[in-house]
Amino acid sequence: MFTIGCHLSSAKGYLSMGQSAVSIGANTFQFFTRNPRGGNAKAMDSADVAAYLEYAKEHGIRQILAHAPYTLNGCSADEKVRDFARRTMTDDLKRLEATPGNCYNFHPGCHVGQGTETGIALISEMLNAILTPAQNTTVLLETMAGKGSEVGKTFEELREILDRVSCSEKAGVCLDTCHVWDGGYDIAGHLDEVLDEFDRVIGLARLKAVHLNDSMNPLGAHKDRHARIGEGKIGLEALTRVINHPALRELPFYLETPNELDGYAREIRLLRGRYKAPHSVTAETAATASPRTIST
Repeated sequence: MFTIGCHLSSAKGYLSMGQSAVSIGANTFQFFTRNPRGGNAKAMDSADVAAYLEYAKEHGIRQILAHAPYTLNGCSADEKVRDFARRTMTDDLKRLEATPGNCYNFHPGCHVGQGTETGIALISEMLNAILTPAQNTTVLLETMAGKGSEVGKTFEELREILDRVSCSEKAGVCLDTCHVWDGGYDIAGHLDEVLDEFDRVIGLARLKAVHLNDSMNPLGAHKDRHARIGEGKIGLEALTRVINHPALRELPFYLETPNELDGYAREIRLLRGRYKAPHSVTAETAATASPRTIST
């Protein structure tokens, strides 16, 4: 099943997000847990959550993705900033227990001059202080474009963090197509090779979600500027191969393109028209290529 949605406003609650998703042809969605610039979260409305869960079941909404505020920086040089990140993430995960079985995505952070290794150590320390075997939400490290002192610009950096997390079954990765492209991974010309590298370094089993975005920048620009699908340097054909790749096609895809609802609806229609269900792969192709590296 093709699972695709976009980033939606959480201002009116879960049920409203579910209804908005269905209205644009989506069967999942992403949302900020609170103001993306930080601050307190709205109180949970148990009636809204219950209504959403029923609506989601009726309309086949799958694996929604909560996104942490951009202000969280678990590897800041400032202890107060790191403490804010830890407290906010702890609170977010507690609240997400109301909608179990989903994922929580965050930007690993910026080491601000301390060095990548120190950044990796601080991020993993934060995760070890937060994650528990009993939680029902998987926390995802997002692949980053590498601007400034961002941690997570390479698969190796993400692997180092994951290797240090004791509750590893509750941690994974969200691959952002704009970010990896801007970070120097050529998903347009060498998608199979990039995914082979991801599998070798991190393991495809750890990949739980994909942010599907085009990029305004050339390969390796390290700038992180999203473009609408087919209007950037990655291009529609390359992103079509992404959604149809055997290693990715069963994952949930989340659009973070510069759009309003009508724009997201157009992109979802476009991508649904280009998605090929797994059974459309011919027996001849399946017999002559490995299941994970079939060219699409």
